[in-house]
Amino acid sequence: MSSNILHHVSSLAELQALFASTTYVAVDFYADWCGPCKVIAPHYEALAKQHSVPKVLAFAKVDVDRAQDAARALGVTAMPTFLFFKDGRQVAVNGQPAIRGADPRALAAAAEKLGGLAKKRVAESS
Repeated sequence: MSSNILHHVSSLAELQALFASTTYVAVDFYADWCGPCKVIAPHYEALAKQHSVPKVLAFAKVDVDRAQDAARALGVTAMPTFLFFKDGRQVAVNGQPAIRGADPRALAAAAEKLGGLAKKRVAESS
């Protein structure tokens, strides 16, 4: 399921398992044939490397062609779409319930916010 810091999810069940084991999850819904998805991918990976905290904040990638059940269940109709979850429930980050399209600034701001929440969670549990 994971390749270094990114969790490559291939089904709704795998995504739900990640939600069950991690407080915050950012999810990139993409397609291999999607040009903007390829453009934003290195930015997303860099944010994952910078902000991931095991069991607290995870970054997942879902190929909508392979995990159609996950895309359908979460209402994803455009790629890339970035969704954010806390305790398995979709949440808005910086007032946005989703980021649709390759928007590096909005994505970086959302990752910064989640990263701050994850660090706070770790500090509270120490």
